[in-house]
Amino acid sequence: MLDLDCFRRRKERSEMKFMKLGSRPDTFYTTEAVRSVSCEASSDVIVQVKGNRYLLHKFPLLLKCLRLQRLYAEAASELQLIKLHDFPGGVEAFELCAKFCYGINITLSAFNVVSVRCGAEYLQMTEEAEKGNLISKVEVFLNSCILRGWRDSIVTLQTTKAFPSLSEEVGVTRRCIEAVASRVLSHPEEVVVTGRCIEVSSNGSGSHGHRAKGWWDEDLAELGIDLYWRVMVAIKSGGKVPSHLIGDALRAYSSRWLPNLGKCIHDDGEVHSRNRLILESVVSLLPAEKGAVSCSFLLKLLKAANVVNASVSSKKELAKRAGFQLDEATVDGLLLPSCCENGTRHDVDAVLVMLEEFVSRSAEGVGIEFQERRRSSSAAHSKVAKLVDEFLLEIARDANLPMSKFIAIAEAIPEFARVVHDGLYKAIDVYLKEHPELSKGERKSLCRILDCKKLSVEACTHAARNEMLPLRVVVQVLFFEKVRASMAGDHVTELPSNIKVLLEGRPTPSKRASGINSQNSSVSTLKMRLHEDHDVESDRIVKPSNIKSLSMMPSRSKRMFSKLWPISRSASEKN
Repeated sequence: MLDLDCFRRRKERSEMKFMKLGSRPDTFYTTEAVRSVSCEASSDVIVQVKGNRYLLHKFPLLLKCLRLQRLYAEAASELQLIKLHDFPGGVEAFELCAKFCYGINITLSAFNVVSVRCGAEYLQMTEEAEKGNLISKVEVFLNSCILRGWRDSIVTLQTTKAFPSLSEEVGVTRRCIEAVASRVLSHPEEVVVTGRCIEVSSNGSGSHGHRAKGWWDEDLAELGIDLYWRVMVAIKSGGKVPSHLIGDALRAYSSRWLPNLGKCIHDDGEVHSRNRLILESVVSLLPAEKGAVSCSFLLKLLKAANVVNASVSSKKELAKRAGFQLDEATVDGLLLPSCCENGTRHDVDAVLVMLEEFVSRSAEGVGIEFQERRRSSSAAHSKVAKLVDEFLLEIARDANLPMSKFIAIAEAIPEFARVVHDGLYKAIDVYLKEHPELSKGERKSLCRILDCKKLSVEACTHAARNEMLPLRVVVQVLFFEKVRASMAGDHVTELPSNIKVLLEGRPTPSKRASGINSQNSSVSTLKMRLHEDHDVESDRIVKPSNIKSLSMMPSRSKRMFSKLWPISRSASEKN
């Protein structure tokens, strides 16, 4: 069964009201660019409106227009010329007012009611001049018809932008905003399925499981940003509209007015300023609740904020909100254009703000509550860790990206979130290849963020042959390959063939009979290479006793590793 209220609202949005005033036929005509009225009496007053002249009669005009009475009294000549250069609504509105004075039939609608109301206010067509004057007639039409209809209120509100000051003065703008907001607040949501209106439950879903959506967001999207902002503020202050409907409305408005959201398009100054105003206004209207808008929408707004050079506060607000739900983001969404001629290609600082917000929100709470929160959010942390590594892989190709920012992004997430370091290793490898000018010390600093224990066999194999890595990291990788083999119960009798990369042509022992003695000789060569590399920690990092420990129990290997092989940045700093 069709919901009658829903049907009434839908029908109401399609039908618009009008009002007819006067009964006489239209007798205005044009001769040689002058408008006149067909009448037995000759014209005795000339009214000029923005370059257009009207030959009219003072009796019907002055009877209803107090302003024309005053202007006529101030004139000196017999055939009075009254100039109205600043008449609101122009010649169309003046002619409607003049026809009302003559009793000629005119039609009022949402499209012209504001201009007629402002024109009547300008001419002072009040009850003081004559009972039943134009202002009172227009007010009755506004209150009884226009402001009671949804579409009429929207159209009328749109027309106020032509003369904002006078519309505010007569209260039309305020009343239209209140009327629109009240209609939304009375029926904020509905679900329409194949022409039928479904009753909306308290959780925002329809009786068939469909998520409710606003029936009003697309209509409001036609408003200019100033009026739209005021309407949305009134709707939000009502406290009856769910936050996701507010978010849907903001997304619809952004799609309507910022179609190239996030693209570096060089607009002229006026368009650029308008887009910046729209974006900053939308940001100020965002609901505080998490999930009211999607993370992808927030990131699109942030991209647009960089393009239009929005305020720092707006950018930071968007970054913090996106960080709160960063586990929903994609790498493409994080690749924010910096739109700078001489800088990095991507806005890394904004991503860092997101990560800080994500970590800080995740760490809220202490004690048992904190531990429980941490366990429940492990999936989100894992997603973000993978996302960060993919992001690092993309920005590593930027030749202008400072190493400090690369490291800051990598270290922004907690250690427990990055279970595997393969993605981080790939990003480091790309960064080293794209920045060959890095010094030995800088390469060492960069690789301190890498935990060799968390590399897969495939990553270790690649790292062992990577000439861009510091020698110390390569030795660590080889060591942990041996540790892994020992923990798996395999007999360790020889170093892997990839050690040839480090031994300057020294052949790897091919026979198992060579045993530990061959390994001791190889390790001695590695020690010499480490000394040549000026590594002050070489004596602590590689010792023959470390190799011998590989044949011991796995727990013993772990203990020796923890003492002899500091690989995390924090451990390196302690030493």
